[in-house]
Amino acid sequence: MKQNYRMTLQYEGTKYNGWQKQGNTPNTIQEKLEAILRKLDGGEVEVRGSGRTDAGVHALGQVASFALEHPLPPQEILAYINRYLPRDVGVVELSEAEPRFHARLNAKGKWYRYRIHQGDIPDVFGRRYSWPCADALDVAAMEAAAAHMVGRLDFQSFCDTKPGKKSTVRRVDAITFSREGTDIVIDFRGEGFLYHMVRIMTGTLAEVGAHRLLPGQIPAMLEAKNRKQAGPLAPACGLMLMEVTY
Repeated sequence: MKQNYRMTLQYEGTKYNGWQKQGNTPNTIQEKLEAILRKLDGGEVEVRGSGRTDAGVHALGQVASFALEHPLPPQEILAYINRYLPRDVGVVELSEAEPRFHARLNAKGKWYRYRIHQGDIPDVFGRRYSWPCADALDVAAMEAAAAHMVGRLDFQSFCDTKPGKKSTVRRVDAITFSREGTDIVIDFRGEGFLYHMVRIMTGTLAEVGAHRLLPGQIPAMLEAKNRKQAGPLAPACGLMLMEVTY
């Protein structure tokens, strides 16, 4: 009987085509992991991530599960994977899991963080992890707009999921703002997020912060259920998956 495992990993997504393997490129996080585990186990191994981060998006606490035909101690597997992974990907925890554990299906909540760099001085060393936004953003206005995005709502206007493919109703538990130096940090917590959802929400909030949209326009955007009614897609570089809860 196969042994199921759970791992937590980190990656800098700058040069990758996202988490999910695509068939036409080996340059995804999932494919990198599966290629290493195939060599370790001697056969096909499917690595199931908690979610599909987009190309260029980073992760501090991505969770994945996989099963091996030939079980090994977790620390031995962890050391083997990290030996062959590129330097911008790393497994930080690995343990045995219950047979039915599935990193995506068992996830209860996710925490994403988006970082916006403000000011005229470039952030040379943080440029891969933040969006250098030229507009001086009004955080109070952004907070007022974000309040309309919290709750169990239909986020069809705030995602690029194809209409009718699956439900676009999601529960957002909290959207909070803080400052780190000149950066604006936005934390999104909820049960799960749709394709491009956090980045579209961020792009819309930035439009509010720049006073090109009003906080009171958010309910109408939600009601419209039309992607064209919401703001632009914020760059991938500012987004990081911080934690997955179970």
